[in-house]
Amino acid sequence: MFRCGRYDDQMEAFLVSTGIVALAEMGDKTQLLSLVLAARFRKPWPIVWGILVATLVNHGLAGALGSWVTTQLGPQALRWVLGASFLAMAVWILIPDKLDEEGDKANPRWGVFATTVVAFFIAEMGDKTQIATVMLAAQFQSWFWVVAGTTLGMMLANAPVVWLGEAITRKISLKWVHRISAVVFAILGALAFWGGPLPGSDNPMTSPQAMPTALYSPLTAPQL
Repeated sequence: MFRCGRYDDQMEAFLVSTGIVALAEMGDKTQLLSLVLAARFRKPWPIVWGILVATLVNHGLAGALGSWVTTQLGPQALRWVLGASFLAMAVWILIPDKLDEEGDKANPRWGVFATTVVAFFIAEMGDKTQIATVMLAAQFQSWFWVVAGTTLGMMLANAPVVWLGEAITRKISLKWVHRISAVVFAILGALAFWGGPLPGSDNPMTSPQAMPTALYSPLTAPQL
């Protein structure tokens, strides 16, 4: 893939993260939680702002973990870890999700905004999109743009549900959305094991510093 500089790397990290999380979030338990909160409170703006705050905090921590992992593993080990993780995600995303009771434990007396923040933060712990954020941050080594992208993906999937409710989910085939997401993750995993250039990596043919079999260019500090 032809590279045009750092700006292209940042935009690639942002756009890929946005697309992957938006797809992965369709039919996820946090999207179901959006429906529950919208039906209970009927106050869309506090719910949307609560989703945004909870996502920024949760994905910010997940992205930091992914960036830290790149400092602990060499390129070869990181390639195998990410490859296995992406393939596992491809299988996991095909499993239908449902809303756990833990995501609905927040006390309504806290107010709509605080209830949404707590409920979404809890629901996101260990969720597909949180794990995807860790892997994407490790892949792109660009904490800010990955977190910005995954947060936008979350908002694109959840905000319309808050306003439009079940009407929007009925018009979308969640089965096909999940299948497309699984294919994307499987391709990323296969590329990782194969050693070819993934989005966010330097092309071995055009970068004199890139190792022919490495997934990325030599590990550097996370870009902001």
